[in-house]
Amino acid sequence: MQLIEELRWRGMIQDITPGTEEYLNNNKVSGYVGFDPTAASLGIGNLVPVMLLLHFQRHGHHPIALVGGATGRIGDPSGKSDERKMLSEEELERNLAKMQVQLGRFLDFDSSTNPARLVNNYDWFKNYGFLDFLRDVGKHLTVNYMLSKDSVKNRIDSGTGISFTEFSYQLIQGYDFLHLHQNENCHLQFGGSDQFGNITAGMELVRRILGHQEDVYAFTCPLITKADGTKFGKSEKGNIFLDAELTSPYEFYQFWINNSDDDIVKLAKIFSLKPIPEIQALIDAMATQTKVLQYALAEEMTARIHGVEQLEIAKRATALLHGKGGIDDLKGLDLATIENILQGVGQGMVSRAAIQQGMPIIDFLAEAGACASRGDAKRKLTADKCVAINTVGTTDETRTITVDDLIHGRLVLVNLGKRNRFVVYVQD
Repeated sequence: MQLIEELRWRGMIQDITPGTEEYLNNNKVSGYVGFDPTAASLGIGNLVPVMLLLHFQRHGHHPIALVGGATGRIGDPSGKSDERKMLSEEELERNLAKMQVQLGRFLDFDSSTNPARLVNNYDWFKNYGFLDFLRDVGKHLTVNYMLSKDSVKNRIDSGTGISFTEFSYQLIQGYDFLHLHQNENCHLQFGGSDQFGNITAGMELVRRILGHQEDVYAFTCPLITKADGTKFGKSEKGNIFLDAELTSPYEFYQFWINNSDDDIVKLAKIFSLKPIPEIQALIDAMATQTKVLQYALAEEMTARIHGVEQLEIAKRATALLHGKGGIDDLKGLDLATIENILQGVGQGMVSRAAIQQGMPIIDFLAEAGACASRGDAKRKLTADKCVAINTVGTTDETRTITVDDLIHGRLVLVNLGKRNRFVVYVQD
């Protein structure tokens, strides 16, 4: 199966310029994707073009990952309704360092035949004077051409407008393609579908400066979106990051499990590195096995991003927090791991003095905020019968919470039904 044929099966081709597939089928090509350091971590939305690079390399081509030390200082308006927040030099450098490490988890920079290359566009922009750039590059694309791009038109039509800084982004990205074509023998640029305007601007720039005989091509992949239809961008709320400090391995694991059957099929085709027949077999198994594909992809992706040890912790946490594990599963973990697992779970506090005296369970649930009131707590205990303390169900409204209930002397886990989890910390 040729590259484009496989990417089509995986649902990873949206736009493709004429001649691209034929050129790839007949040549070993250098191609690049750009990543701006606009956040402290890549997210799963950025991971789609990373997977393009990975498949590109697996098919024998030469991948180039461009990190935007220069373009990150400008801000890409594509898919944005407002101007991006400008980052400090320190933030950009810190983000770049993390991004380079994360890219190394997917691309083989040591291959003896087609090693991946990492480049930073700041290296060729840092000494390029503004007037020189306008004279050498800016004159080749008309304002009319630049205004026709969706990233610009959408901002103007929305009424928010666009600064000259962001308006110039497509010209700067276009020069990246020109530079890599001239200096790295790069003939292809690809990325998310929101980048198609910027990418084709680069093709146009190459051909206007070097001549229309130049072989330059492009394709894009669809963006994956959240439930509300917005994209998983690095700077978007609700993103799922690759950095464990921003998205815990447990939350990362849960993201894949909680996808619908329709969505998980699309995600598995994009992200799984299992052979295609194995992926298809898992898809077929969904007819008789609940969430079989969700769990398979969750395990594969969590192990790849966070390692096998963190995967096992995420699986134990899932069993514990979703009713399949017992208190021994929790007590077997150290406090730091427990607190990491419980990120994102509702939290409240009660005083240690109250626990030491023995705190009535109804007061405990209400004061900690696990229940809205004492009446709500009583109803959940006796009528709804949905309360569990440290995974052990109870309907006893006379029960007290004591120091014996504290895990590591620090917290109590409360279950309020199948999906509602709450952790109560004691405060000295």
